[in-house]
Amino acid sequence: MSAVAALVALAGVVIGGLALARSSGRIGNGNGNGKRGAIVALAAGLTGMVGGGFVVAAAEGGPGTGYGIVGGFAALVIGLIATVLGWLALARSRLSEGRERGERNPANRPTAAEPHA
Repeated sequence: MSAVAALVALAGVVIGGLALARSSGRIGNGNGNGKRGAIVALAAGLTGMVGGGFVVAAAEGGPGTGYGIVGGFAALVIGLIATVLGWLALARSRLSEGRERGERNPANRPTAAEPHA
């Protein structure tokens, strides 16, 4: 179970990295197509973290006892990385969507060129 959770989380890291690269325009035509990949990376990361957490919570022994606690902790860490990558890719894709619509400041934050209201 811990190996499966770690592999799911690792797939989330790969998908999240590709989605982050797509949303910034490094891969493909850069039109913000990383949104779907970002959501998949978030889901895979959270799934890996839940699976790893279940293994760690159910383990009765320490490392080397055969309960998979090392794989469970690895799944937790890798799942967290996948979740962060997915979150970053989703945030970046939302910013690029705002720029495509012609918004001057997609995050709705005042910039140095715009006075505060």
